[in-house]
Amino acid sequence: MTTNRLPVRTTTVDVPTSDGDADAYLVRPDADGPFPPVLLFMDAFGLRPRLAEMAQRIAAEGYVVLVPNLFHRAGRAPLVDLTGLGDPEQRGALFGRLMPLITALTPDVVARDTAAYLDFLAAQPGVTPGPAAVTGYCLGGTTALRAIEAHPDRLAAAASFHGGRIVTDAADSPHLAVGAVTGELYFGHADNDQSMTAEQIETLEKALAAAGVRHRSEVYPGAHHGYTMADTPTYDERATERHWAALFDLLDRTFRR
Repeated sequence: MTTNRLPVRTTTVDVPTSDGDADAYLVRPDADGPFPPVLLFMDAFGLRPRLAEMAQRIAAEGYVVLVPNLFHRAGRAPLVDLTGLGDPEQRGALFGRLMPLITALTPDVVARDTAAYLDFLAAQPGVTPGPAAVTGYCLGGTTALRAIEAHPDRLAAAASFHGGRIVTDAADSPHLAVGAVTGELYFGHADNDQSMTAEQIETLEKALAAAGVRHRSEVYPGAHHGYTMADTPTYDERATERHWAALFDLLDRTFRR
């Protein structure tokens, strides 16, 4: 992580996929490249200013960042009214309306979409050739793991922050496919997270160790699910700063900068 951040440019783009265009933010340094490619996978509440801010923070360190609407099959973002995002009671109702879209992100859908996102990034001017990295939040953290499992040759690293339901009883639970990963993984778990309990974290860590995957798995004490999202009541500044340090450590090491 550098102390002199670069100016950045943010645009809205359409990414062609096998099921139509995905609206997305594309954020890049306003400077001469080339720069390594990074995917940022959204939380369940979708594309909004907070996600653009996070992508800008990454791009300012010298990366080209694509933030796709993972729910693009249901329409362009925003798909729900987000004015109640700061209200815990309204957030629960919002999440309920989004559940069908979350469950529609099957491993096959994630694999196909990730290939399209990576193709789009690779075709951008001023992007370093070779594998990309991916970071994801909440739903996006789980999706990031599925993405690197599907494309180990195209993703050199994946980070998951307050990812939920990484371990389930389903036959296609994300943790069961970690043996496909050849790159490095980082998990920044929220403390006392009902979508990723201490028991589930232990199960994930055992699967990673058994598969011999390079990884770090850490619990952020006192941080709640969604701790990086500054537009929600669960935001935790200290945990978010720790997340930035961990993410940039992973990215810098991945791209040997």
